[in-house]
Amino acid sequence: MSQKQAIICVDDESIILLSLKQELINYFGDKYLIETAMNADVALKIIEELCKEDVRIILILSDWLMPGLKGDEFLSIVNKNHPDIKCVILSGHADEKIIDEIKDKINLIGFISKPWNTDELIEIINSCVAV
Repeated sequence: MSQKQAIICVDDESIILLSLKQELINYFGDKYLIETAMNADVALKIIEELCKEDVRIILILSDWLMPGLKGDEFLSIVNKNHPDIKCVILSGHADEKIIDEIKDKINLIGFISKPWNTDELIEIINSCVAV
């Protein structure tokens, strides 16, 4: 049996998480486990739980501007502990200069502006999972 794979969505707005999860399920069905977290701390706990269950996390879609840890800080922690997990920042407020500076440090494969285009979102996810 092949290893279960997961995508984690992190955003402080529940409507964004609900919308993202629904779009991913509509497109991918049950191919991936889709997890959501309202902040970086919850996301880090989910990552550890999934790793213990031998679930391979292939992608994290994270907001940039969140209370507590910002997306780049959160993804930097993820990259330090799990360098194989790819990351996409999804934000309406991200500083493009900061995004460029951190791209290589956090395995960032893309940046998507809110409101996102579903085709662009799916294209980035597909390019990430094809590797």
